Amino acid sequence: MRRLLLALSMLVAAMLSSCGYNRLQAADEQVTAAWSEVLNQYQRRADLVPNLVNTVKGAAGFEQSTLTAVTEARARATGVQASASLVNDPQAFARFESAQAELGTALSRLMVVVERYPDLKSNTNFLELQAQLEGTENRIAVARMRYIEAVQQYNVLARSFPVNLTAKAFGMPLKANFAVQDERQIARPPVVDLGFTPAAPSAASR
Repeated sequence: MRRLLLALSMLVAAMLSSCGYNRLQAADEQVTAAWSEVLNQYQRRADLVPNLVNTVKGAAGFEQSTLTAVTEARARATGVQASASLVNDPQAFARFESAQAELGTALSRLMVVVERYPDLKSNTNFLELQAQLEGTENRIAVARMRYIEAVQQYNVLARSFPVNLTAKAFGMPLKANFAVQDERQIARPPVVDLGFTPAAPSAASR
């Protein structure tokens, strides 16, 4: 009896291996790990926002609407439940991505406005927070790219025959992903417009 059970176990293991089950599991773990790092970096950014807002708020005459936009965007971004299962729900994933993009845009606008306040640009506390934010944005970009790569590998595997049959049989859907063009946009340096118009060259300089 034991020999029969052992033989059946070996047969099942061989079948699972040949149909791609083990490869699917390994690829799924890679996606989960990459997604966890994305969430960690987004949370790191969200944690920086309150201190950043409080520091900027101390500048005389700073635009309140800009601070409000950042605070509200943070509330929406942290209000989206970001669990590991989010990658299996394209609609929920899209809401999460949209909320994070909104926060990123609000922070970019904040940094543009800060350029008009020399006192803030020389404030040690603000400079430290700005450096942390810039570092976090870079980490977010890297984490997103690694997640994109992990999901691409998983989805290609899950679509391939006969592994696609295994994925369907075990309820392993395709994973939601960020758009690659978003990463290209993130990689571009922000355009800082301080409202100055270059003076026309004088006749003597022509």
